[in-house]
Amino acid sequence: MKVLANDGLGKAGIEMLEKENFEVITTKVAQEQLANYINQNNIQVLLVRSATKVPKKLIDACPHIKLIGRAGVGMDNIDVAYAKSKGIHVINTPAASSASVAELVFAHLFNGVRFLHDSNRNMPLEGDSKFKQLKKSYANGTELRGKTLGIIGFGRIGQATAKMALGLGMKVIYNDHHADIVPLEISFYDGQRVKFNLTNHDFDTVLKKSDFLSLHVPSQNGYVIGKKELEKMKTGAGIINASRGGVVDEVALLDALENDKIAFAGLDVFESEPNPEIKILMHPKITLSPHIGASTQEAQERISMEMASQIIDLVT
Repeated sequence: MKVLANDGLGKAGIEMLEKENFEVITTKVAQEQLANYINQNNIQVLLVRSATKVPKKLIDACPHIKLIGRAGVGMDNIDVAYAKSKGIHVINTPAASSASVAELVFAHLFNGVRFLHDSNRNMPLEGDSKFKQLKKSYANGTELRGKTLGIIGFGRIGQATAKMALGLGMKVIYNDHHADIVPLEISFYDGQRVKFNLTNHDFDTVLKKSDFLSLHVPSQNGYVIGKKELEKMKTGAGIINASRGGVVDEVALLDALENDKIAFAGLDVFESEPNPEIKILMHPKITLSPHIGASTQEAQERISMEMASQIIDLVT
């Protein structure tokens, strides 16, 4: 059976599939050529990440597809309901990338509270001639320890983010539609474990009490954070979005940054991805990354193995 991993697949997953006599193809096929390639090469399993789209039109054009896999969490680039209505298995890997996304959240947080994103722009330009002025400009940083992190969406990634925050000595509050009380256990390198029980808070409370806000929600029809929500947040708060583009109103966010209502933002995803607005890209109060939450070597290997295991269980 042939598998097309159109956006790539980790070595460990490929080896698992090949041991079960799958032929894994990692050729990158352009979106407009994908249907023809799948049919001409008798592809029965299609694996994608966020770059490749699998709409109804593609599904209809490829009647031999048995399984569609998303190497990651969000599946808004796949017409999941339609694929399932055609008897096609649709799978993702929700557990594999949680720690990697959570670490990226804190990369943005540390950059924001210590102005590293901006100082890294200016030091190469003026570090030799205006060192003292730059030192003064970036001298008013803040610590994360003792601050409150609010988390909107408390699934696997939200919980992984909470664990890192607790490990840093932060207070964590969250809002989620499905989880009222969540037990968390933090494991340390020497085998010690610490347990916490966190309780769901209403949305407005999280907005008002958080020093920093991190979003971990699926794709939405409208904004989760818009002008009204930003106004409810603490003056000087920071906000991180490593979930989905379009859940934060970027126009309202820019206004809040310009008015000093929000101190900084960290964005890994964007409304107009893959062509983020230039005002977002150039803003000195926004830390930026190009949708790389799950893009660590370790996460990709975990994703590939989780994906391979599901494929072997479902179509052999």
